[in-house]
Amino acid sequence: MATIKQISELSGVSRGTVDRVLNGRGHVSPEKERLVRSIAEQVGYTPNRAGKALAARKKSYSICVLLASEGNPFFSEVIRGVREAERELHDYGVKVVLRTLKGYDVSAQVSAMEELGKDASALILNPINDPAVAEKINALSDRGVQVYTVNTDIGDCRRLCYVGSDYFEGGRIACGMLGLLTGGVANVGILTGSVHILGHKQRIDGFLDVMYSKYPRFRFLSIMETEDDDMIGFESTRKMLTDFPEIDTIFLAAAGVYGACRAVQSFLPGRKLHIVSFDHIPQTGELMQAGLIHATICQQPFAQGYEAVKLAFNSLMSGAPPQEQQYIVKNEIRILENL
Repeated sequence: MATIKQISELSGVSRGTVDRVLNGRGHVSPEKERLVRSIAEQVGYTPNRAGKALAARKKSYSICVLLASEGNPFFSEVIRGVREAERELHDYGVKVVLRTLKGYDVSAQVSAMEELGKDASALILNPINDPAVAEKINALSDRGVQVYTVNTDIGDCRRLCYVGSDYFEGGRIACGMLGLLTGGVANVGILTGSVHILGHKQRIDGFLDVMYSKYPRFRFLSIMETEDDDMIGFESTRKMLTDFPEIDTIFLAAAGVYGACRAVQSFLPGRKLHIVSFDHIPQTGELMQAGLIHATICQQPFAQGYEAVKLAFNSLMSGAPPQEQQYIVKNEIRILENL
């Protein structure tokens, strides 16, 4: 079995540096970290799980996950990632507590944060972009709770790290896809989840950035919220299409996709709209098969849940914050042929 001493000799890096890299303790340059990890992989280094588990059991770690996810099927894969990380951390005596909420009620999220924060070593959440949530993150941080954001971020607070996609880039990709589908001529309606979610706003900002710079014949007519709910998505789309019947292109920037597309079917029967959405859930696949959605942009939800929990654990074990303040997963374009 390869040892830290051997990796140190092969890489020309001190044993202490190798140990910090392999145990996630930070304070190592990115270049040295890449070198050490590359050599460790080449020589087949396996960490001493028993030793690490023994060290972890000397303390009691509780990682709490709070997701505003009820009614949004996208989060089933995020939760699966959380549970997989929990399974892998079982030997280390780590307790993972998951709580879910429905919708974007600031007071409900703040109350749940306070309750979970009483016993949490780390808290992972998809935050509502509101000053009260930011203040609670700072208060928990002051009490020694490590706070991570997953799937969407929040500004002006002391969260340690964000794990999720680049929303601005996702919006730019969506506009580019619709530019190709429409030949650059479109009457555009946008349906977003909530103006109180930073990621949703960033997607729209990215979309408009490309639209105004590249597609002068795009007409932006309306934007409405779905609250990531299919029933609300149905009603919002119905109202948008009633107020602006000339809309022929829709950007679905968040969840509520099935309800929005059902409204298109109900109120514009036989008429083909150009629609681009986000995420691959069963309903999206059905709607693509039916020819309603032409492309969807995926953001690796399993990786988001999994990496957030693992980052929190490694930071708790090492006593050092993550080396980066963002862990960005890749946006991926899916069409019917590569679903």
